[in-house]
Amino acid sequence: MALGPLRSIPYRLLLLSRPSSPSFSSSSFPFLRRVALRRISCGPPLAGAESPTRAHPAIAPQPETLAHKIGKSIRLPGAASKARAYADVNVHRPQEYWDYESLTVQWGEQDDYEVVRKVGRGKYSEVFEGVHCTNNEKCIIKILKPVKKKKIKREIKILQNLCDFKVLYPTLTDYDVRYYIYELLKALDYCHSQGIMHRDVKPHNVMIDHEQRKLRLIDWGLAEFYHPRKEYNVRVASRYFKGPELLVDLQDYDYSLDMWSLGCMFAGMVFRKEPFFYGHDNYDQLVKIAKVLGTDELNAYLNKYRLELDPHLEALVGRHSRKPWSKFINVDNQHLAVPEAVDFVDKLLRYDQQERLTAKEAMAHPYFNPVRSAGSSRTRT
Repeated sequence: MALGPLRSIPYRLLLLSRPSSPSFSSSSFPFLRRVALRRISCGPPLAGAESPTRAHPAIAPQPETLAHKIGKSIRLPGAASKARAYADVNVHRPQEYWDYESLTVQWGEQDDYEVVRKVGRGKYSEVFEGVHCTNNEKCIIKILKPVKKKKIKREIKILQNLCDFKVLYPTLTDYDVRYYIYELLKALDYCHSQGIMHRDVKPHNVMIDHEQRKLRLIDWGLAEFYHPRKEYNVRVASRYFKGPELLVDLQDYDYSLDMWSLGCMFAGMVFRKEPFFYGHDNYDQLVKIAKVLGTDELNAYLNKYRLELDPHLEALVGRHSRKPWSKFINVDNQHLAVPEAVDFVDKLLRYDQQERLTAKEAMAHPYFNPVRSAGSSRTRT
Protein backbone atom coordinates (compact mmCIF):
# COMPACT_ATOMS: atom_id res chain seq x y z
CA MET A 1 0.00 0.00 0.00
CA ALA A 2 1.68 3.19 -1.16
CA LEU A 3 1.47 5.52 1.79
CA GLY A 4 3.77 8.51 1.93
CA PRO A 5 4.96 10.80 4.70
CA LEU A 6 2.65 13.62 5.65
CA ARG A 7 4.68 16.52 4.36
CA SER A 8 1.88 19.03 4.10
CA ILE A 9 0.56 19.17 7.69
CA PRO A 10 2.30 22.41 8.79
CA TYR A 11 1.88 24.12 5.44
CA ARG A 12 -0.57 26.61 4.05
CA LEU A 13 -2.09 25.58 0.73
CA LEU A 14 -2.16 27.85 -2.30
CA LEU A 15 -3.90 26.90 -5.53
CA LEU A 16 -2.60 28.48 -8.72
CA SER A 17 -3.57 28.11 -12.35
CA ARG A 18 -0.90 27.58 -14.93
CA PRO A 19 -0.70 28.24 -18.66
CA SER A 20 -0.27 25.55 -21.23
CA SER A 21 3.54 25.79 -21.17
CA PRO A 22 5.25 22.41 -21.55
CA SER A 23 7.28 22.66 -18.35
CA PHE A 24 7.55 24.56 -15.09
CA SER A 25 10.51 25.43 -12.90
CA SER A 26 11.39 28.11 -10.37
CA SER A 27 13.00 30.09 -13.17
CA SER A 28 9.67 30.31 -14.98
CA PHE A 29 7.80 31.38 -11.83
CA PRO A 30 6.82 34.84 -13.19
CA PHE A 31 4.08 33.29 -15.32
CA LEU A 32 1.99 32.93 -12.16
CA ARG A 33 -0.48 35.79 -12.36
CA ARG A 34 -1.90 35.91 -8.86
CA VAL A 35 -1.85 33.99 -5.62
CA ALA A 36 -4.27 34.29 -2.76
CA LEU A 37 -3.35 35.56 0.66
CA ARG A 38 -6.20 33.65 2.23
CA ARG A 39 -5.43 30.33 3.86
CA ILE A 40 -6.93 28.45 0.93
CA SER A 41 -6.95 30.07 -2.44
CA CYS A 42 -6.42 29.69 -6.14
CA GLY A 43 -5.60 31.59 -9.27
CA PRO A 44 -7.80 31.86 -12.33
CA PRO A 45 -7.25 29.99 -15.55
CA LEU A 46 -5.42 32.07 -18.10
CA ALA A 47 -7.58 33.69 -20.74
CA GLY A 48 -6.96 32.61 -24.27
CA ALA A 49 -5.23 29.38 -23.29
CA GLU A 50 -6.54 27.54 -26.34
CA SER A 51 -4.16 27.06 -29.22
CA PRO A 52 -5.00 28.66 -32.58
CA THR A 53 -6.60 26.41 -35.15
CA ARG A 54 -4.08 24.84 -37.50
CA ALA A 55 -4.47 22.84 -40.64
CA HIS A 56 -3.47 19.22 -40.21
CA PRO A 57 -2.53 16.70 -42.86
CA ALA A 58 -5.01 13.94 -43.56
CA ILE A 59 -4.79 11.16 -40.99
CA ALA A 60 -5.42 7.56 -41.91
CA PRO A 61 -8.47 6.07 -40.13
CA GLN A 62 -7.57 4.11 -37.00
CA PRO A 63 -8.88 0.59 -36.37
CA GLU A 64 -11.99 0.46 -34.21
CA THR A 65 -11.20 -0.24 -30.57
CA LEU A 66 -13.31 -1.68 -27.77
CA ALA A 67 -13.81 1.83 -26.41
CA HIS A 68 -15.35 2.87 -29.73
CA LYS A 69 -17.73 -0.09 -29.69
CA ILE A 70 -19.02 0.10 -26.13
CA GLY A 71 -21.59 2.80 -25.54
CA LYS A 72 -23.05 4.09 -22.30
CA SER A 73 -25.50 2.02 -20.31
CA ILE A 74 -29.15 2.93 -20.87
CA ARG A 75 -31.07 4.25 -17.84
CA LEU A 76 -34.81 3.66 -18.04
CA PRO A 77 -37.25 5.95 -16.18
CA GLY A 78 -37.84 5.39 -12.48
CA ALA A 79 -35.74 3.65 -9.80
CA ALA A 80 -33.86 6.73 -8.61
CA SER A 81 -31.06 6.36 -6.08
CA LYS A 82 -30.67 8.51 -2.94
CA ALA A 83 -28.15 8.53 -0.09
CA ARG A 84 -29.29 6.71 3.07
CA ALA A 85 -27.41 9.13 5.34
CA TYR A 86 -26.92 12.90 5.21
CA ALA A 87 -29.07 13.11 2.07
CA ASP A 88 -30.46 16.56 2.85
CA VAL A 89 -27.42 18.20 4.46
CA ASN A 90 -26.99 20.71 1.67
CA VAL A 91 -30.75 21.20 1.34
CA HIS A 92 -30.87 22.61 4.86
CA ARG A 93 -27.65 24.61 4.71
CA PRO A 94 -27.57 28.17 3.35
CA GLN A 95 -26.78 28.38 -0.35
CA GLU A 96 -23.45 30.10 0.25
CA TYR A 97 -22.19 26.88 1.90
CA TRP A 98 -22.34 24.84 -1.31
CA ASP A 99 -22.70 27.41 -4.09
CA TYR A 100 -19.04 27.46 -5.06
CA GLU A 101 -19.68 29.20 -8.39
CA SER A 102 -20.62 32.36 -6.46
CA LEU A 103 -17.46 32.24 -4.34
CA THR A 104 -15.42 35.44 -4.37
CA VAL A 105 -11.71 34.82 -3.91
CA GLN A 106 -9.49 37.52 -2.45
CA TRP A 107 -6.30 37.52 -4.47
CA GLY A 108 -2.83 38.57 -3.37
CA GLU A 109 0.48 39.10 -5.17
CA GLN A 110 2.40 36.16 -6.63
CA ASP A 111 5.68 37.96 -5.94
CA ASP A 112 5.11 37.35 -2.21
CA TYR A 113 5.76 33.63 -2.73
CA GLU A 114 8.75 31.63 -3.92
CA VAL A 115 8.85 28.06 -5.22
CA VAL A 116 11.32 25.83 -3.34
CA ARG A 117 10.95 22.39 -4.90
CA LYS A 118 8.51 20.10 -6.66
CA VAL A 119 6.89 17.48 -4.41
CA GLY A 120 4.35 15.77 -6.67
CA ARG A 121 2.10 15.84 -9.69
CA GLY A 122 -1.33 14.63 -10.73
CA LYS A 123 -3.57 14.57 -13.77
CA TYR A 124 -4.76 18.13 -13.26
CA SER A 125 -1.97 19.77 -11.29
CA GLU A 126 1.61 19.88 -10.05
CA VAL A 127 2.48 20.49 -6.41
CA PHE A 128 5.44 22.45 -5.07
CA GLU A 129 6.83 23.35 -1.69
CA GLY A 130 6.93 27.11 -1.35
CA VAL A 131 7.70 29.87 1.10
CA HIS A 132 6.23 33.29 1.86
CA CYS A 133 9.04 35.76 1.16
CA THR A 134 8.09 38.19 3.94
CA ASN A 135 7.70 35.91 6.96
CA ASN A 136 9.36 32.67 5.73
CA GLU A 137 6.13 30.72 6.37
CA LYS A 138 6.14 27.43 4.48
CA CYS A 139 3.28 26.65 2.12
CA ILE A 140 2.23 24.17 -0.52
CA ILE A 141 1.65 25.66 -3.97
CA LYS A 142 -0.64 23.70 -6.25
CA ILE A 143 -0.21 24.70 -9.90
CA LEU A 144 -3.40 23.85 -11.77
CA LYS A 145 -3.39 22.95 -15.43
CA PRO A 146 -5.92 24.81 -17.60
CA VAL A 147 -9.33 23.84 -16.25
CA LYS A 148 -12.76 25.39 -15.85
CA LYS A 149 -12.76 28.12 -13.25
CA LYS A 150 -15.75 26.64 -11.42
CA LYS A 151 -13.78 23.43 -10.75
CA ILE A 152 -11.06 25.48 -9.07
CA LYS A 153 -13.67 27.32 -7.00
CA ARG A 154 -15.26 24.03 -6.02
CA GLU A 155 -11.98 22.72 -4.59
CA ILE A 156 -11.38 25.97 -2.70
CA LYS A 157 -14.88 25.96 -1.21
CA ILE A 158 -14.66 22.33 -0.10
CA LEU A 159 -11.24 22.87 1.48
CA GLN A 160 -12.58 25.91 3.31
CA ASN A 161 -15.52 23.90 4.65
CA LEU A 162 -13.32 21.01 5.82
CA CYS A 163 -10.11 22.73 6.87
CA ASP A 164 -10.80 22.50 10.63
CA PHE A 165 -10.96 18.70 10.75
CA LYS A 166 -7.83 16.87 11.94
CA VAL A 167 -7.30 13.16 12.50
CA LEU A 168 -4.51 11.01 13.80
CA TYR A 169 -3.78 7.33 13.22
CA PRO A 170 -0.84 5.02 12.69
CA THR A 171 0.29 2.38 10.22
CA LEU A 172 -0.12 -1.22 9.77
CA THR A 173 -0.02 -3.94 12.40
CA ASP A 174 -3.14 -6.03 12.97
CA TYR A 175 -4.48 -3.68 15.64
CA ASP A 176 -3.29 -0.63 13.76
CA VAL A 177 -5.12 -1.65 10.58
CA ARG A 178 -8.33 -1.52 12.60
CA TYR A 179 -7.35 1.78 14.15
CA TYR A 180 -6.24 3.22 10.82
CA ILE A 181 -9.45 2.33 9.01
CA TYR A 182 -11.51 3.53 11.97
CA GLU A 183 -9.86 6.95 11.84
CA LEU A 184 -10.32 7.12 8.07
CA LEU A 185 -14.00 6.38 8.66
CA LYS A 186 -14.09 9.31 11.07
CA ALA A 187 -12.75 11.53 8.31
CA LEU A 188 -15.30 10.21 5.81
CA ASP A 189 -18.20 10.50 8.24
CA TYR A 190 -17.16 14.07 8.93
CA CYS A 191 -17.03 15.12 5.27
CA HIS A 192 -20.26 13.23 4.51
CA SER A 193 -21.95 14.96 7.44
CA GLN A 194 -20.89 18.23 5.84
CA GLY A 195 -22.67 17.23 2.61
CA ILE A 196 -19.47 16.41 0.71
CA MET A 197 -18.40 13.34 -1.29
CA HIS A 198 -14.62 12.92 -1.63
CA ARG A 199 -14.85 10.82 -4.84
CA ASP A 200 -11.16 9.84 -4.91
CA VAL A 201 -10.49 7.73 -1.82
CA LYS A 202 -7.36 5.63 -2.40
CA PRO A 203 -4.05 4.86 -0.64
CA HIS A 204 -2.18 7.65 -2.42
CA ASN A 205 -4.61 10.18 -0.95
CA VAL A 206 -3.98 9.05 2.61
CA MET A 207 -0.84 10.72 3.96
CA ILE A 208 0.73 9.41 7.16
CA ASP A 209 3.45 10.81 9.40
CA HIS A 210 4.66 7.65 11.11
CA GLU A 211 6.66 9.39 13.85
CA GLN A 212 3.90 11.81 14.80
CA ARG A 213 1.16 9.23 14.12
CA LYS A 214 -0.77 11.74 12.08
CA LEU A 215 -2.93 11.22 9.01
CA ARG A 216 -4.63 13.38 6.44
CA LEU A 217 -7.17 12.46 3.78
CA ILE A 218 -5.93 14.71 0.98
CA ASP A 219 -6.65 15.78 -2.60
CA TRP A 220 -10.15 17.22 -2.60
CA GLY A 221 -9.94 18.17 -6.28
CA LEU A 222 -12.68 15.70 -7.27
CA ALA A 223 -14.83 16.29 -4.17
CA GLU A 224 -18.39 17.51 -4.72
CA PHE A 225 -21.41 18.65 -2.73
CA TYR A 226 -24.16 16.03 -2.60
CA HIS A 227 -27.73 16.90 -3.55
CA PRO A 228 -30.46 14.22 -3.75
CA ARG A 229 -31.48 13.23 -7.28
CA LYS A 230 -28.68 15.27 -8.84
CA GLU A 231 -26.75 13.52 -11.60
CA TYR A 232 -22.96 13.62 -11.33
CA ASN A 233 -20.03 12.95 -13.63
CA VAL A 234 -19.06 9.27 -13.52
CA ARG A 235 -15.49 10.04 -14.61
CA VAL A 236 -14.22 10.36 -11.04
CA ALA A 237 -12.16 8.15 -8.68
CA SER A 238 -9.13 6.12 -9.71
CA ARG A 239 -9.77 2.97 -11.72
CA TYR A 240 -9.03 0.34 -9.06
CA PHE A 241 -11.31 2.14 -6.59
CA LYS A 242 -14.22 3.02 -8.89
CA GLY A 243 -17.57 1.82 -7.62
CA PRO A 244 -19.82 -0.26 -9.90
CA GLU A 245 -22.16 2.74 -10.20
CA LEU A 246 -19.46 4.64 -12.07
CA LEU A 247 -18.71 1.70 -14.35
CA VAL A 248 -22.36 1.27 -15.39
CA ASP A 249 -23.09 5.00 -15.74
CA LEU A 250 -25.42 5.39 -12.76
CA GLN A 251 -25.11 9.13 -12.28
CA ASP A 252 -27.26 9.77 -9.19
CA TYR A 253 -24.69 8.20 -6.88
CA ASP A 254 -23.91 9.46 -3.38
CA TYR A 255 -21.52 9.23 -0.40
CA SER A 256 -21.58 5.43 -0.63
CA LEU A 257 -19.15 5.71 -3.55
CA ASP A 258 -16.48 6.60 -0.97
CA MET A 259 -17.42 3.51 1.05
CA TRP A 260 -16.82 1.25 -1.96
CA SER A 261 -13.40 2.85 -2.47
CA LEU A 262 -12.58 2.37 1.20
CA GLY A 263 -13.73 -1.25 0.90
CA CYS A 264 -11.28 -1.78 -1.97
CA MET A 265 -8.48 -0.30 0.14
CA PHE A 266 -9.38 -2.44 3.14
CA ALA A 267 -9.69 -5.65 1.10
CA GLY A 268 -6.27 -4.97 -0.41
CA MET A 269 -4.82 -4.58 3.09
CA VAL A 270 -6.34 -7.61 4.83
CA PHE A 271 -5.99 -9.99 1.88
CA ARG A 272 -2.54 -8.61 0.97
CA LYS A 273 -3.70 -8.17 -2.62
CA GLU A 274 -3.04 -4.67 -3.91
CA PRO A 275 -4.99 -3.50 -5.79
CA PHE A 276 -7.80 -5.86 -4.92
CA PHE A 277 -9.66 -5.33 -8.22
CA TYR A 278 -6.96 -5.01 -10.88
CA GLY A 279 -8.67 -3.98 -14.13
CA HIS A 280 -6.68 -2.97 -17.19
CA ASP A 281 -9.29 -0.37 -18.19
CA ASN A 282 -12.73 0.70 -16.98
CA TYR A 283 -14.47 -2.13 -18.83
CA ASP A 284 -12.09 -4.75 -17.47
CA GLN A 285 -12.53 -3.23 -14.01
CA LEU A 286 -16.21 -4.20 -14.10
CA VAL A 287 -15.19 -7.67 -15.29
CA LYS A 288 -12.80 -8.07 -12.35
CA ILE A 289 -15.54 -7.03 -9.92
CA ALA A 290 -18.05 -9.42 -11.52
CA LYS A 291 -15.60 -12.32 -11.18
CA VAL A 292 -15.66 -11.80 -7.41
CA LEU A 293 -19.20 -10.59 -6.68
CA GLY A 294 -20.90 -12.61 -9.42
CA THR A 295 -22.94 -11.71 -12.50
CA ASP A 296 -26.32 -12.79 -11.09
CA GLU A 297 -25.85 -10.17 -8.39
CA LEU A 298 -24.73 -7.63 -11.01
CA ASN A 299 -27.86 -8.25 -13.08
CA ALA A 300 -30.08 -7.88 -10.00
CA TYR A 301 -28.42 -4.52 -9.35
CA LEU A 302 -28.89 -3.38 -12.94
CA ASN A 303 -32.54 -4.44 -12.90
CA LYS A 304 -33.23 -2.60 -9.63
CA TYR A 305 -32.01 0.69 -11.09
CA ARG A 306 -33.40 -0.03 -14.57
CA LEU A 307 -30.01 -0.01 -16.24
CA GLU A 308 -29.15 -1.86 -19.43
CA LEU A 309 -25.52 -2.55 -20.28
CA ASP A 310 -24.26 -1.95 -23.76
CA PRO A 311 -24.31 -5.37 -25.52
CA HIS A 312 -20.54 -5.28 -26.12
CA LEU A 313 -19.89 -4.66 -22.43
CA GLU A 314 -22.41 -7.32 -21.41
CA ALA A 315 -20.58 -9.83 -23.60
CA LEU A 316 -17.25 -8.76 -22.16
CA VAL A 317 -18.46 -9.24 -18.58
CA GLY A 318 -19.70 -12.77 -19.34
CA ARG A 319 -21.12 -15.00 -16.60
CA HIS A 320 -19.45 -15.69 -13.27
CA SER A 321 -20.47 -17.21 -9.95
CA ARG A 322 -19.89 -15.29 -6.76
CA LYS A 323 -16.50 -16.13 -5.24
CA PRO A 324 -16.46 -16.85 -1.48
CA TRP A 325 -14.24 -14.48 0.51
CA SER A 326 -12.57 -17.53 2.05
CA LYS A 327 -10.89 -18.16 -1.31
CA PHE A 328 -8.74 -15.06 -0.73
CA ILE A 329 -7.42 -16.20 2.66
CA ASN A 330 -3.98 -17.82 2.74
CA VAL A 331 -1.09 -18.42 5.11
CA ASP A 332 0.34 -14.96 4.43
CA ASN A 333 -2.80 -12.99 5.30
CA GLN A 334 -4.74 -15.17 7.74
CA HIS A 335 -3.55 -13.09 10.72
CA LEU A 336 -5.29 -10.06 9.16
CA ALA A 337 -8.22 -11.72 7.36
CA VAL A 338 -10.00 -12.70 10.58
CA PRO A 339 -13.77 -13.40 10.45
CA GLU A 340 -14.84 -9.91 11.55
CA ALA A 341 -12.51 -8.33 8.95
CA VAL A 342 -13.98 -10.49 6.19
CA ASP A 343 -17.50 -9.62 7.32
CA PHE A 344 -16.58 -5.93 7.18
CA VAL A 345 -15.27 -6.33 3.62
CA ASP A 346 -18.51 -8.06 2.67
CA LYS A 347 -20.62 -5.20 4.00
CA LEU A 348 -18.68 -2.60 2.00
CA LEU A 349 -18.14 -4.32 -1.34
CA ARG A 350 -21.76 -4.50 -2.48
CA TYR A 351 -22.96 -3.68 -5.99
CA ASP A 352 -25.96 -1.82 -4.64
CA GLN A 353 -24.82 1.41 -3.01
CA GLN A 354 -27.94 1.32 -0.81
CA GLU A 355 -26.67 -1.90 0.81
CA ARG A 356 -23.21 -0.63 1.75
CA LEU A 357 -22.55 0.50 5.29
CA THR A 358 -22.48 4.24 5.80
CA ALA A 359 -19.34 5.60 7.44
CA LYS A 360 -21.21 5.98 10.74
CA GLU A 361 -22.56 2.41 10.57
CA ALA A 362 -19.11 1.10 9.63
CA MET A 363 -17.59 2.64 12.76
CA ALA A 364 -20.00 0.55 14.86
CA HIS A 365 -18.92 -2.76 13.23
CA PRO A 366 -17.52 -5.42 15.63
CA TYR A 367 -14.20 -5.33 13.75
CA PHE A 368 -13.47 -2.07 15.56
CA ASN A 369 -14.35 -3.28 19.08
CA PRO A 370 -10.66 -3.30 20.16
CA VAL A 371 -10.24 0.27 18.92
CA ARG A 372 -13.32 1.51 20.73
CA SER A 373 -12.29 -0.34 23.91
CA ALA A 374 -8.82 1.20 23.83
CA GLY A 375 -10.34 4.62 23.28
CA SER A 376 -12.66 4.16 26.25
CA SER A 377 -9.74 3.09 28.46
CA ARG A 378 -7.71 6.16 27.51
CA THR A 379 -10.71 8.36 28.25
CA ARG A 380 -11.14 6.85 31.73
CA THR A 381 -7.47 7.32 32.59
